[in-house]
Amino acid sequence: MSIEQQQTNTQAPLDARLQRGAENAVKCMGIGETDRVFIITDEARQGIADRIAQAARARHAQVETVLLEQFGSRPLTVFTDEFRQTIQQAQPTVTFYIATAQPGEISFRIPLLPFLQQLGVRHGHMIGIDEQLMMDGMCADYDEVFAMTNKVYAIVREAKHIRVTSPKGTDVSATFHPEWKWIPCHGRYTTSGAWGNLPEGEVFTAPASVDGVLVCEVLGDFFSEKYGVLEQPLTIKVENGYITEISSVNNALAQEVHDYLFSTPNGNRAGEFAIGTLTSLKRLVGNLLQDEKMPGLHVAFGNPYPEFTGADWDAKVHVDVIPTQCTIEIDGRIIMRDGVFTL
Repeated sequence: MSIEQQQTNTQAPLDARLQRGAENAVKCMGIGETDRVFIITDEARQGIADRIAQAARARHAQVETVLLEQFGSRPLTVFTDEFRQTIQQAQPTVTFYIATAQPGEISFRIPLLPFLQQLGVRHGHMIGIDEQLMMDGMCADYDEVFAMTNKVYAIVREAKHIRVTSPKGTDVSATFHPEWKWIPCHGRYTTSGAWGNLPEGEVFTAPASVDGVLVCEVLGDFFSEKYGVLEQPLTIKVENGYITEISSVNNALAQEVHDYLFSTPNGNRAGEFAIGTLTSLKRLVGNLLQDEKMPGLHVAFGNPYPEFTGADWDAKVHVDVIPTQCTIEIDGRIIMRDGVFTL
């Protein structure tokens, strides 16, 4: 067999999985021939955006794509009136955000989501997506994701106390506000205003309080793309919902995370408490968008997405942290042991 034939044979399965991932993304959003799809992407992820655009057009939807670089130099830190008007003029029914994460751009993305909700679009948020995730988490069985997510949601929606431990040293407890909502992210966004992160599979809320220790192996926001799976875990101590100490063998990383989270009001406050439900995932890949969906716990510090959870506070940053091999106990009932659901 020639080298060219070997390369062709290797590429074919890759293309098939990328195509399946793109088709799943379109299926998750329920795209059909009456839809107008508006895709926000960047130069680095335009190839993935093009595949999803093609999958949407195959369902006879109208598609328009814009690059973030058209609106200024990266990082974009302000959601401008020009950007708002560009989206409004497209009159989309479905939107995607398919782009890399850059330092400071969360201040651009945070107001984007409620704006899209006001427009009533269905939104697929794919910040940090890459080809590996398209061939991995985006190729999951989303009927299974839907079923598991709703099963967990039925248990946690009335939770008063959750404790999470791990052999690696995580031991954290959380309490919950009875009026703040748990959100099931099940991968089916077919109604006006619905949105989710793709690949999908989690339930989350804003906790009333968090106490204990988190030993984390992946970080969110721009830290995910910068560091991937951490060579030395980051240890975070939390009291009454606020970080009191961040430490690691990698002192420079610990200081960088500390400085970022403490740079703005409520940046060091626990704003999200979530359980991943994408059961086909078995290992961390170093990309927060997928790793937070792996069965287990993730906690985010900063913005609690008040427009969705009902939390009565806000923040300008949002950084997820992921421990692994979790055992999760909800009001005395163990639903996961060492990273495996027991439901």
